[in-house]
Amino acid sequence: MTGHIVVVGSLNMDLVVRSPRHPQPGETLLGSEFHTFSGGKGANQAVAAARLGGQVKMIGRVGADAFGKSLIQTLTNDGVDTSQVKQLGVATGVALITVDDAGQNTIVVVPGANGELSPPDLLAAESVFESASVVVMQLEIPLLTVMYAADLAHRHGARVVLNPAPAQPLGATLLKQVDALIPNQPEAALLTGTASASESAKRLLASGVRSVIVTLGDDGVLVVENEIETHLPAHRVNVVDTTAAGDAFVGAFAVALAEGRSTREAAAWGNAAGALAVTRAGAQPSLPTRDELERLFSGSPAFP
Repeated sequence: MTGHIVVVGSLNMDLVVRSPRHPQPGETLLGSEFHTFSGGKGANQAVAAARLGGQVKMIGRVGADAFGKSLIQTLTNDGVDTSQVKQLGVATGVALITVDDAGQNTIVVVPGANGELSPPDLLAAESVFESASVVVMQLEIPLLTVMYAADLAHRHGARVVLNPAPAQPLGATLLKQVDALIPNQPEAALLTGTASASESAKRLLASGVRSVIVTLGDDGVLVVENEIETHLPAHRVNVVDTTAAGDAFVGAFAVALAEGRSTREAAAWGNAAGALAVTRAGAQPSLPTRDELERLFSGSPAFP
């Protein structure tokens, strides 16, 4: 690995219920389980990268409460450098997640302390960017902070990976600083106004993004770079919970880039990591290890 990975993003406590199906508006259903899991797209991606062998530093904000302390400890336990995760006098972010019997989820996020991460905070942590190979971001923190992180990354020669979730319109200035944009198909459609993953990728490339990787769920992943399209089929697995599949993908993608692999190879890593993640419940508990990923690539059984 030529340098470390910086993850600038969110930390949430996930409050997860299982339900036979997702309720209709105004409907009450009886669920079967309730769990709390450490989560937040930023923290999930940091843990995903660390478990796959990445040297990861996290920049984020949590509350000075029990959830915040627990989230920091969980990251530390997985080897993530949390020296730039600060506790503030506001509530820690939470995500309310419902998982149905098919393993599909709906999520409502309340940002809490994540909304307080600001450009001055990143400027104070600029030394973290100086030797970074890859900087990873999502959109569960303020967009101005994401833009500033991208600028800092380019200033110090790091590659920018942006997972535009939850999706929102993005300006040309930010898109031109993104080396790899990783939306799922609905996010790509919102960004571009077209339901076609291929057409979405082309439009995003025309906006200045260097490569676009559209995750397609059980249809795999579409990689578009230098006007060349590559489709990677999904691994066939038993789906238990899809909550952190995208985060597993992004973390694995970042590690592969930091190790000098091509965009297509990095996408193959992400594709495999995402497949492994959906076979287990919870966000961070489902994220695979390097050994599991390598066993899947080798053709050996990667899980029981």
